[in-house]
Amino acid sequence: MSHKSSENQYGSVAVAMHWLTALLVLILLGSGLLSEASDDVAAKLLFLRIHVPLGLTLLLLTVARIIWWVKFDKKPISIQVPVWQSRLSKAAHVLLYVIIIGMSSSGIGTMVLSGAGPFIFAGADLAGFPDFWDYLPRTPHAIVSKVLVGLLVLHIGAALYHHFIKQDGLLRSMWFAKK
Repeated sequence: MSHKSSENQYGSVAVAMHWLTALLVLILLGSGLLSEASDDVAAKLLFLRIHVPLGLTLLLLTVARIIWWVKFDKKPISIQVPVWQSRLSKAAHVLLYVIIIGMSSSGIGTMVLSGAGPFIFAGADLAGFPDFWDYLPRTPHAIVSKVLVGLLVLHIGAALYHHFIKQDGLLRSMWFAKK
């Protein structure tokens, strides 16, 4: 498998970044929801010690993905779909990037304004652990996470539709192909 994409197959770099992004997003949604649902500060902190570093990792990976597509690789020629599906697909992908960057920004803003960094990264005493809802960036972070879930359902649903109903090879093109 080539590092770069061909006419009908994503390259190994794009495939690896896609699936690593998917895994990180699922872990981030889970750890964020578990942290939010926890009343125990120690448990909340445990989930945040997973959530925050992985959120920063996802931001860096997303920037790398954008640079990869703009500078080094071109996406495969799309399968034949109606114009509205092609436009919806492009809009959904752009929105996924925007949401990831926006959520990362609001998460960083919440961490900076709340002063939670020492609790998460340096093991500071739990006394004085902040309530993130007291900080403005926390609200859009929570709202947009719900939008992200809806967009993921759309994205996964479309992939499964193409794989099982249309059987057009779209999902296979985003996997590690054999030489």
